[in-house]
Amino acid sequence: MTIFRPKFITFDCYGTLTKFRMGDLARELFADRVAADRMDAFVRDFAAYRLDEVLGAWKPYRQVIVNAVARTCKLWGLAFDEAEAARFYEAVPTWGPHPDVTAGLLAVAKEIPLVILSNASNDQIHSNVELLGAPFHTVCTAQDAQAYKPRMQAFEHMFDRLGCDPKDVMHVSSSLRYDLMTAHDLRIGKRVFVNRGHEPANPAYGYQEIQDIGGLAEAAGL
Repeated sequence: MTIFRPKFITFDCYGTLTKFRMGDLARELFADRVAADRMDAFVRDFAAYRLDEVLGAWKPYRQVIVNAVARTCKLWGLAFDEAEAARFYEAVPTWGPHPDVTAGLLAVAKEIPLVILSNASNDQIHSNVELLGAPFHTVCTAQDAQAYKPRMQAFEHMFDRLGCDPKDVMHVSSSLRYDLMTAHDLRIGKRVFVNRGHEPANPAYGYQEIQDIGGLAEAAGL
């Protein structure tokens, strides 16, 4: 079997490396307005609107989140409070990594440069990256690219920053919809799916599945 050794390992950050707590915060803030037996559906709708908000022209991530809260509230017949919605945005920089992340990253960082490609604003992401506890060669944001994943423009911005081709990269994500479907279409050299239970698997997109970042070194041929 041919071992693929990438020039760069690129990562989705929120959800894959950083423990993304949008759903947890929604459960906390809306507990007094959404019945417990309907909360899972509310959280799913909120996630769906966040995805829809990033599919068009770029806008600041704060607006992505505020709009998604507003649209979810409208669907559910709830009063919308912009200050409350802004709490989701303000919380993001405080979120740290999944427990497996730091050791898994350090196991490969000395051999292959690590890169972040995140649907984030520049005033958020660097706090999250610092909490990961590993060195990163480059951090690319949607704000820099003026486009959010899953749009190809976000990935193309990263390739330009790195001075590499898609075939030189191994991209790692816990999301098919935001990352790995586009990575497949762009013919990125290797795709790795970190199965954190966020989305159903679909092997048609040609990835290697790992359960956590501890499996990264083997996936990278180290």
